[in-house]
Order: sequence, then C-alpha cells, then structure tokens
Amino acid sequence: MARLAIKVDVDTLRGYLEGVPRMLALFKRQGIRASIFFSFGPDNSGKAIRRIFRPGFISKMMRTKAPSTYGLKTLMYGTLLPAPLIVPSDPSIVRRAYDGGHEVGVHAWDHVYVQDCLERISKEEYLSLYRKAEALYKDICGRAPTEIAAPGWQLSHAVLEAEQELGLAYASDVRGYSPFMPVFEGVEYGVPQIPTTLPTMDEIYGLPGINDVTIPKAWLDGMDKEWNVLTVHAEMEGISKLTVFENFLNMAKALGTEFRTLGEYAREASLPRGEIVMGTLTGRAGTLAIQRQTDAR
Repeated sequence: MARLAIKVDVDTLRGYLEGVPRMLALFKRQGIRASIFFSFGPDNSGKAIRRIFRPGFISKMMRTKAPSTYGLKTLMYGTLLPAPLIVPSDPSIVRRAYDGGHEVGVHAWDHVYVQDCLERISKEEYLSLYRKAEALYKDICGRAPTEIAAPGWQLSHAVLEAEQELGLAYASDVRGYSPFMPVFEGVEYGVPQIPTTLPTMDEIYGLPGINDVTIPKAWLDGMDKEWNVLTVHAEMEGISKLTVFENFLNMAKALGTEFRTLGEYAREASLPRGEIVMGTLTGRAGTLAIQRQTDAR
C-alpha cells in the first residue's frame, strides 16, 4: 500500500480566497488531512515577471495557461496594481483549515520576494519576515507555527539557520525522495526536511502525453517511494484543475493509498543525513534545492 502526503502551497490572494475553500471542501468529502502552507502577506505576483529571463519560464507560462489560471488581476499585483495582503483579507480561511484538522504552516510573508531575492536575504531579515507571518498565525490559531515550506524550493544557509533557531518540527524546502536531516555545503542542520517527491502539475502539464486525463495516472505511476509527497497549488488544483485533482484522489483511494501528513512523515521516518544541492528539474525554470541521490537510497 502506497503512502502519500498532500502538500498545498498557497501563493496568491486568488488562490487563498477561491482555491483554498474549494480544496478544504474536497478534503472533507474525501476524509483527507493535508499539510497546507500559506503566504500570509502581500501578493506581489506581478513582480514575478523578473523571472522572464530564466530558461523555461516562458514555455512554462504558456503550457499552464498562466493568465487564465492565475487571473489577469493577479499578474498585475505589485506592479500596475497595489499588492493586497493575502491572509488579512479573510483570516477565517486559515482558521477553517486549522479547525479542519489539517497541518497549517508558513510558506512565506512575501512569497515573490523570498523566492526571487533569497540569495541576498540575511538570516536576520528572513527571521523578521517570518515573525510577521508568525504573529498573524498566532492571532488566528492561538499558537506558534511549527512547519514551514520554502517558496519555489529556494534555500540558503540563512534559511536553514533560521529554521534551526526557530526550533521547527520540520521543513519542506527541497525536492527529493525521502525524509532526511539536511547537510548543505558541508554544514549539518537539525530540522528534518520532508521533500516533495512527485512532479508538480505546472512542471509537467502540457508536456507530451500529459493532459487533464493522463496526469492522474502519471502521478500514480510516480508513487514508487516509501514516503511520497505531492505538492499542489491552490491557484491551479484548487480552481481550474480541481476536477482533475479530485479524479486523482479518487483513483489513489481506489488503489488503497494511505494518506498521511508531512508531520507524520517527520515523526515516523528514520531521517538519515542527506545532502542538499542546487540543481534543475524538467519543467521548472531556474535552479532549486534538491536532495542528492545516493546509492544507499
């Protein structure tokens, strides 16, 4: 029987207001607990245009029909339109996720800024941004967050040091194949990493043979690891591709898949040391943090 954890990233105001409530309703119908990571602060999605020079960015935007997926207004936030605050627009949505038994964690305060400018963000600045999200989280949920997931799987020593200083239960900052304790550029850190193991929809959608009908099977075929993790996005699987996502969940349940959370993985896996490297993945623009493959896998 395969294990699968569903990790939900919430990047934008539209994904938060429209996608998350639909996903919460779907998870309730399916009896599934997910691990949901919220961007709490400004939606600066329009500033992501800076990624246009990264190899593969334009083709990805075309394959995934980004303007219709995210909405034209979203693509202007932070540039032609003011950047609205995401969670403060309706804090009850985070509370609904929390009260629904889902793991609720921090994705970022300013998703675009952290993803695109991480290399120049110090540990002190990163912690300052995190504290803004943490304060809002505490107001809504009544406790401090213990889970985090990096925007765009971007990572640095500053982030790893901050996570350790915060004493988090786990982080999900990398792509890989199994939970592990991180080593980055020779430095060991103490917060478990629970990597995303399956390709995201926006990475493979529109590639040869991958469409609304075939993507569920592609994910099922990729669930060949002990600790499978699928990252979905409130803006895509929560809105325009909600039916596709539901079809996948139905197929997975029919095969006897056991749905877990990232926190359960962190508590149950053996967590050997593993090295993080910066690399590339098919369908994703730019570099990202990847768990190095070893013969001991």
